[in-house]
Amino acid sequence: MPPNLTKAHQVLDKAVDAAYGYKAAATDAARVAFLFGLYQQLTSLLPPTKPTKIKRASKAAL
Repeated sequence: MPPNLTKAHQVLDKAVDAAYGYKAAATDAARVAFLFGLYQQLTSLLPPTKPTKIKRASKAAL
């Protein structure tokens, strides 16, 4: 990877770490696991959606 792109990724990683309060190992795998954990916590707070039934038209209506 070009040095300027590597530096940009490092700056972005630091910004994401600061924004989400990540303070553990600075590896990509650990950071992604942390972020997916946050995502799971946030989305699990949503009420489960009920599947909607599709009403079929009766033969008389066709």
